[in-house]
Amino acid sequence: MENFSDLIKQRRSMRKFTEEELTQDEVVALLRAALMSPSSKRSNCWQFIVVDDKHTLELLSKCKASGADFLKDAPLAIVVLADPLASDVWIEDASIASILIQLQAEDLGLGSCWIQVRERYTATGMPADEYIHDVLDIPLQLQVLSIIALGHKGMERKPFDESKLLWEKVHLNKYNKGE
Repeated sequence: MENFSDLIKQRRSMRKFTEEELTQDEVVALLRAALMSPSSKRSNCWQFIVVDDKHTLELLSKCKASGADFLKDAPLAIVVLADPLASDVWIEDASIASILIQLQAEDLGLGSCWIQVRERYTATGMPADEYIHDVLDIPLQLQVLSIIALGHKGMERKPFDESKLLWEKVHLNKYNKGE
C-alpha cells in the first residue's frame, strides 16, 4: 500500500476467500501488528488464538446465529480475547488490536472480516463467548471480543466511495443539532 489513506479506502470486509493458505511470514506479520497494538497503561491484556484447523474453523463458524458461517471457508482466523481483570478497558484494547490485524491484512493484500462475539449468541441462545470458550478451551477469566477471519481475497470489492462520507456526523466545538 502506498499510504495510509489508500489503505483505509481499500480495506473492505471480505467474506469470500480462496483456498490458498497464508504463509508463515504473513501470519507472523499479522501477529506482530496485534502485539504492537496500544493498550491502556501498557497492560497488554489481550491474547490471540490463531486457528487454521478446518474442523475448528467449522465449529467456530457456528458461534453466532448469523454472521459467522463464512468462517468455515477461511484459511485462518485470529480469535481476539482479553483479561478484564488486567484492564478495565479491555474491550477498547482488544478492539484496537482487532482493527490493526485487519489493517495489516489489507497492507499484505489479504482480506479480512471482523466477527463480533461479545454480546452475541449461538442459534440455541448460548452466549457466543461461552461457546468459543468450550471449543478452544479458553481459561474462564478471559473474554472473547472478536474473531478476525483472514485469507486471500476471493472476490474484488471497490474501494470505499468517499462521496458517501457522512460529514453531517462531524461537529465543531459542540454538538450541532442541525439548526
